[in-house]
Amino acid sequence: MALRDLLDEEQWRARIALAIMLLAFGGLLYVLWQKQVAHGATYEQGLERQSVRRVRTPGVRGRLYDRQGRCLADNRPGYTISLYLEELRRPGRWSNTIQRVEGLLDELSVRLGLPRQVTRDEIWSHIRFRLPLPMPAWRDVNEEVLARLAEQGMDVGGVDISVEPVREYPYGAMACHVLGYIGRADPPRGEEEAFHFYIPEMVGRAGLEKRYDDVLRGRAGGRLVLVDVSGYRFKDLGEQKAAAGHDLMLTLSVEAQQAMEKALDGHVGAGVIVDPASGDVLAMASTPGFDPNRFSPVLPPEEWRRMMDDERRPMLNRAMAANYSPGSTFKPVVALAALQSGAAGAHTTFNCPGYFQLGRATFACWYSPGHGPTDLRQSLERSCNVYYFNLGLLCGYDAIYHMAAALGLGRRTGIDLEGEFGGLLPDDAWKRRTQRDAWRDGDTCNISIGQGALMATPLQMALLTATIANGGTLWKPRLVRGRREPGAKSFELVPPEKANALHWKPDAIRLVRAGMTDVVMSPTGTGRYAKIPGVSVAGKTGTAEYGRKGEGLKLAWMVAWAPAEKPRYAIALVVEEGDTGGRTTAPLMKIVLENLFPEASAPAG
Repeated sequence: MALRDLLDEEQWRARIALAIMLLAFGGLLYVLWQKQVAHGATYEQGLERQSVRRVRTPGVRGRLYDRQGRCLADNRPGYTISLYLEELRRPGRWSNTIQRVEGLLDELSVRLGLPRQVTRDEIWSHIRFRLPLPMPAWRDVNEEVLARLAEQGMDVGGVDISVEPVREYPYGAMACHVLGYIGRADPPRGEEEAFHFYIPEMVGRAGLEKRYDDVLRGRAGGRLVLVDVSGYRFKDLGEQKAAAGHDLMLTLSVEAQQAMEKALDGHVGAGVIVDPASGDVLAMASTPGFDPNRFSPVLPPEEWRRMMDDERRPMLNRAMAANYSPGSTFKPVVALAALQSGAAGAHTTFNCPGYFQLGRATFACWYSPGHGPTDLRQSLERSCNVYYFNLGLLCGYDAIYHMAAALGLGRRTGIDLEGEFGGLLPDDAWKRRTQRDAWRDGDTCNISIGQGALMATPLQMALLTATIANGGTLWKPRLVRGRREPGAKSFELVPPEKANALHWKPDAIRLVRAGMTDVVMSPTGTGRYAKIPGVSVAGKTGTAEYGRKGEGLKLAWMVAWAPAEKPRYAIALVVEEGDTGGRTTAPLMKIVLENLFPEASAPAG
């Protein structure tokens, strides 16, 4: 009986164990059914999401054109080989992943015949700060490299090819300081996680590219790309198209810009050409310069350091971001001040013995034998310093100051570029504030020949010259003539803007214009070496000392307009470390004029 009870108890326990096992197995089957059948679609969608890359695509950057419609800044596709570090991740420490990435880079370098460009530190930096984004390994590769990658490298996981926009400047270094250059924009805040792949946008870093970046830049779009297990694109799932930016038509003329740069080649200096009828900047050059193509897609760091260390400062736009003493190119301003105030007239004459005595101070004329008796028109032709020492004291500095201010000196012109200097137009208040001294007659003498504390930019002097050429209208300079919306055929033009209107006495402006015409057209004029056949030219030369006293450094200036009777071009040109305006810059002005008027310099057929 006890044995039977024991056997029954064991059977009962076996049945309970079997029931528990059956229940557990049933529960497992239920869980599997839930995951694979009831919620299978959900998990399938999740798997698909893990295989989808969200790609941010930049808008096409607007183009820059010259006034005749020639493209100065364009876009082209650039091919980049990138690595997805998340797909190359190895178990354990990040050093294991870095070692794998370095090995892959070395392998691809051999396969593609390209030197490795990414360092170990750069890999670590990418892991720390931009892991969700692909790491560019080689940028702007050519079609031959792409073919080798397709043949030999596409079996490697975690490698992809992307197309990125590359800014292209068809004319190379021409107008580099005006056009500027671009760089890569950082991903907008918060979008590193929103997108797996951020195709870098171009952002303006200097010049018009920077000033009008918000106009040129389009609106970014995006697309969804399904990839296979190796990380390569399987198919496109959808796209939100990016919007293109606006195109800009500039006031620049390729011919005028090339003419100025040809004249300045080999010199350190700057030049500006404006249209006297509108203030349009037809050319703005500064030498030395740089090739903006080197910045796209990325400027090598060693090249940037080399440019920064260059004593000639190739990145500086001397045409509007450098202050210079204008020298004798300022004398027409003094002449106009004296004539307009009534202090002098056409027959006002002073004798030049080669020097001017002011108390104990002696001021020299550049022509030491002296010009002898000189009237106002002759004073411009000969650029007689002694005449302007006398004339400046005769009319007084207030008249000179107000005339110079009315012509735009002492303040920024408002041109649509960043970094413009406004020059310096000193007065008694300025001298008391900076030197704790009152204004003296010696200061007036120095300013009357364009030296002392007076400073101006080539842009200011070009606009001043244009104002004299057109009879009294000071224009606000501009570099953008119009803009065109994406898809539009024509540009919407922007009207020019006046900065000031000077109502000169007709006899006064006529006399100054005649004297400036003599500067070039007379056989004894200081600017005679700028003369070209068949075109009447008016101008003024100038020489000014700069640098430390005793160094003997000179600025060689010339301003001009042509034709003298019906001006089409107003020009300012300055060269550092020159001799004199007449000997150094007048021949360069001739080169500019010959290229602006090719029909005049062409040989007779």
